Amino acid sequence: MTYHRIRFAVIGGDLRQIKLINLLASKGYQVNMFGFDNKNIDSRVNLFNNIRELISDADIIVGPIPCSRDNKTVYSDYLDSSTMLEDIFKNISEDKIFMAGSITPQIKEIAEQYPFKVIDLLEREELAILNAIPTAEGAILYAMGNSEITIHGSKCLVLGFGKCGKVLAHKLKGLDADLTVEARKAEDLALIKSYGYKALYLQDLEKFIGDYDFIFNTIPALILNRDLLQKIKKSALIIDIASKPGGVDYSAAKELGIQAILAPSLPGKVAPESAALIIYETILNVIRDMGVII
Repeated sequence: MTYHRIRFAVIGGDLRQIKLINLLASKGYQVNMFGFDNKNIDSRVNLFNNIRELISDADIIVGPIPCSRDNKTVYSDYLDSSTMLEDIFKNISEDKIFMAGSITPQIKEIAEQYPFKVIDLLEREELAILNAIPTAEGAILYAMGNSEITIHGSKCLVLGFGKCGKVLAHKLKGLDADLTVEARKAEDLALIKSYGYKALYLQDLEKFIGDYDFIFNTIPALILNRDLLQKIKKSALIIDIASKPGGVDYSAAKELGIQAILAPSLPGKVAPESAALIIYETILNVIRDMGVII
């Protein structure tokens, strides 16, 4: 096996991170880990209980996607106690790099107090595009698992035509859904029509929202408010894959008896191994772009 000089430290996260740790180790990289209590870790991985020691023996520190749920502590499905982002950042020297996903302005403000380089992996186009695949498949899986009707022949609405919206629409059409896609920009609406989907103008959403069996939201803003929810038929199912807090008034949905499911971080839940490979390839692309031989 070829061994590489770049050393990684992986902190927090979900099953994607465990798969990533094992993948890095299998490729000959030194990997240090913190924040996992899991037995399925490659024996070549170095386990640390001390953040300072973990980071001092690494060149690149890889955080989770998302980096945090509260902008203060690192997101982790496996940590018994909360680990403050500042406790991580204060131990990263200027010659090191911190990579994670969904690094919010609040997190960047904390990081800016220290001299190291910060890279948001979700700002990389290749990760954002490829990550949309397990996200879309997961959304469809949730829809199938929580409904008594098939996607085939059902009236489906996709809200938003960004990266996830595009991939999700393509896969729903492949399942022979009666598909409509909503967008705000004229160029997106033209593209929707060019793909053979029905296009719905944002301003017409209120008029037609009651027609659909499945509503998939990809817009990270409150779009399905109480007024719109009152017009949705009771048998409809909403799958919300937007970042927390999502795009649905969940209190209103519950009161109205409408089933709405917030499903963030789907890649880590439905396809962690594929998601880890996407992260791994993106990290290597970042390193190559910096002119480092790997």
